[in-house]
Amino acid sequence: MRNAAIIQSTVLPSRFPPYPDRTEFEIYASMEAAKEVGGDFYDFFFVDRDHFAIVMADVSDKGIPAAMFMMNSKAQIRYRAKEGGTPAEILSDVNDRLYRHNGAMLFVTVWLAIVELSTGKVTEANAGHEHPALYQDGYYRLVKYPHSPPVATMPGLPFTNREYMLSPGDKLFVYTYGVTDAANGAGKHFGEERLAAALNGCKDANAEGTLGAVRGAIGDYIQGAPQFDDITMCAFCYYGKMKKKCFEAKEENLQDVLSFVTEGLGHFSKADR
Repeated sequence: MRNAAIIQSTVLPSRFPPYPDRTEFEIYASMEAAKEVGGDFYDFFFVDRDHFAIVMADVSDKGIPAAMFMMNSKAQIRYRAKEGGTPAEILSDVNDRLYRHNGAMLFVTVWLAIVELSTGKVTEANAGHEHPALYQDGYYRLVKYPHSPPVATMPGLPFTNREYMLSPGDKLFVYTYGVTDAANGAGKHFGEERLAAALNGCKDANAEGTLGAVRGAIGDYIQGAPQFDDITMCAFCYYGKMKKKCFEAKEENLQDVLSFVTEGLGHFSKADR
């Protein structure tokens, strides 16, 4: 089990910042398994220079079988995404591939998004996963809409894309069921309302700080109660294409510098400035 936990930890991205030369975004993620090995996973990678994929998923079991299914699911999603296509098309193909070799009869809920970094356009598909949280106009809200079925439940499943735009300063927070399902000693769950409150209490935090604040809020709520499910989270901050301009260090250029900075700040909400 210890060896399995080590192997599992190596397949999840763990170096942050993962792409220090890219200024269009910031991302941070973590997975805290309830057992030595878990069924949750996250992933993120470039499909090409301008399209960035983010994955959050939760396998229907725990332990060694779920961990093996998790690693296969992660590899299949990444491999298929590199071939191109929308999130719905990717999940449709992965669904059929996983179903054909699913002797353990497991399934996996998946949230998959592809962000066009040059424009902020997001195309996402939600296969039975938790509602993502979107930060726009100065606050976080859970974006609720009808989901497609989980992946690997039956062949030929339909999946649906959803599109929206991110502006510089907007953020995404995705997570697994272990976040909202975390329970205190009385058996009461952390829930979506407390999650939204925790996120809005750290609106100015960066990606890593956001995860720390949410994990702290969960810990304060459960007060040491046992953890029964994996807690997996990912925060994505979109900055877009940053404009650069050089000014000669002369007093007469000061107004031009201020105008340039003001124009850049205009892309962000007041809460982010």
